[in-house]
Amino acid sequence: MTPIEDFLFGLDRLWSRDVETPDKRIPLWVIGSCALMLQVAYLRGTKDGDVLKSLAIDEAVKTRLLLLGGPGTALARDCGIYMDVVPSGLPFLPHPPLFHPVERLNMTMRNFQVEALDIVDVVVSKLKRFNANDRKDIEAMANLGHLDPEVLIQRFRSAADGCLGSAQADDLALCAERLNAVERDWLYTDETTFDFEEMDDHL
Repeated sequence: MTPIEDFLFGLDRLWSRDVETPDKRIPLWVIGSCALMLQVAYLRGTKDGDVLKSLAIDEAVKTRLLLLGGPGTALARDCGIYMDVVPSGLPFLPHPPLFHPVERLNMTMRNFQVEALDIVDVVVSKLKRFNANDRKDIEAMANLGHLDPEVLIQRFRSAADGCLGSAQADDLALCAERLNAVERDWLYTDETTFDFEEMDDHL
């Protein structure tokens, strides 16, 4: 069992000791490298299990999640991962983002429905920060054959469409350069040219 799976199962057990979810399980939409590790045979050290904040995660649920699995908690120390609830408008994501149920966890969990962000969408989200760990994740997905070049371009265009006219639009040219680096260095395909002004005119 991977550290992120240990963490999620531990969170589920701790939740049950308090008050079990009465009617339906709470959806946890996992993003970042933890989403990759929930879907493919890939492991690397990480410090947080990012969860994209959804409508089902209100402030009360968020507070309780962080109380049980946030930084400095016993669960976080034991698993080497801590919970971080990310506002839905913060990550650079296609619209709508695509999530996949993690059935091997959901068959056993009592309180949560875990869904992992699609691998290509994770890669798109990592183009904005693009630090050493982001690049390592992207290169690994390319090497493992989980990164279709055509789908990557489609999902990047979707994310870019959602940013046009917003403050994040200033980052699109740099994200496109980084996408070109992924195409060139890890997918060995031709670099795609993007005209964001033309895309904005067609909105």
